[in-house]
Amino acid sequence: MEHYGLQTASGHLTVSAESKEAYAADVLAGLHADAELVVAKYPQKRSALLPLLHLVQSVDGYVTGRGIDFCAEVLELSRAEVSGVATFYTQYKRHPNGEYTVGVCTNTLCAIMGGDEIWDSVSEHLGIGHDETTDDGKVTLERIECNAACDYAPVVMANWEFFDNQTPESTNQLVDDLRAGTPVKPTRGPNSLCSFKQMSRVLAGFNDGLADEGVGAGPASLRGLEVAHENGWAAAKGTDSDSTKDAADDSTKASAEGEKVDGKAAGKHSSVNAPTNEPDEKPGGKPAKDSPAPQAEEATLFDDGSSTAEAEPKGDAPLTGTPASPASQGATAQTGGAAPAGFKTSSFGDGTADAAADGSGPAGWDIKGNANSMLFHTPKSPWYGRTRAEVWFRDEEAATAAGFTNALDRKKKGEDA
Repeated sequence: MEHYGLQTASGHLTVSAESKEAYAADVLAGLHADAELVVAKYPQKRSALLPLLHLVQSVDGYVTGRGIDFCAEVLELSRAEVSGVATFYTQYKRHPNGEYTVGVCTNTLCAIMGGDEIWDSVSEHLGIGHDETTDDGKVTLERIECNAACDYAPVVMANWEFFDNQTPESTNQLVDDLRAGTPVKPTRGPNSLCSFKQMSRVLAGFNDGLADEGVGAGPASLRGLEVAHENGWAAAKGTDSDSTKDAADDSTKASAEGEKVDGKAAGKHSSVNAPTNEPDEKPGGKPAKDSPAPQAEEATLFDDGSSTAEAEPKGDAPLTGTPASPASQGATAQTGGAAPAGFKTSSFGDGTADAAADGSGPAGWDIKGNANSMLFHTPKSPWYGRTRAEVWFRDEEAATAAGFTNALDRKKKGEDA
């Protein structure tokens, strides 16, 4: 039997050989389709490992051997690299998990407020200990660290949803309801509790749209803000941008007075509503001051020298994502003129153009640039087809004048070293 991860004397954390059985064709096709969407969010494929582990866990209920193989294949990593990450984080399970993971916080404040008593009671009630599962496969019990809900201590989590101000009796009733299939409602967030597999899919990046169904920040969380508002207290004014100050004022007003900001009521804001900042932007959309010029990275064991090269996507549509805005305001090209009609001259100056939404460039321009690595690629580059252009150059002279380095020169320099 091959083992993937931690072991105990009882074999409790042993992943069975059955977990190596191949995925059914339809399941595998679905995984590949979802993985393509996840990988497209990152400039380097290997950065998608954490959400992909959640993705395979959403299918199998834990990180199986075949799940590790899938992640390794998609991200071009070794099984050892994938397994090393999967065994580091406790949210990744290396053996079959229950339909509901119930976590009792026994960190400092929750412990003082009764978390230890809750743990002892529910552990005895279920007849299981830490990271063990009931015989019916319904509940896996865990001791957990602080989940940033100290204002509602002691707190119990079920599939990472909050159950506040718990007692031994209420927690025992919670696990009984979960095992019986009785609907339960978290104290905050969604109005119902999803399964462990469904939650794993959410953590993989596929939003179920339920996070804002119920209460967001409750009265206890907002009490300090309300007291400050009543007394006219405020943090010392700094010299940051007006947009940051305005955003803070709006947030205070919405939370303390319950008024709407940007058309959304207090407690209804989430990361889903907020646009992603570009690398050279501060929150609020204003460019950061004195952004440093990106430096070319040294090649690593798993880097072919292009630093941000991505795999050629399957199908007709390329995996492009949002083109990053160059952070450097250094030397700009003085040759080549402005970008052709339909394209915007990039911040690197004449002879350059920002990539279109699909990653394409002006007709006849075939020099690709990546602002993260500050490398440019010509059609002669072995990584040309795998490189997503963020900026296009009219010719090599314009690319060099903009401060970019030919990827082929960098590779040759590494071979000569």
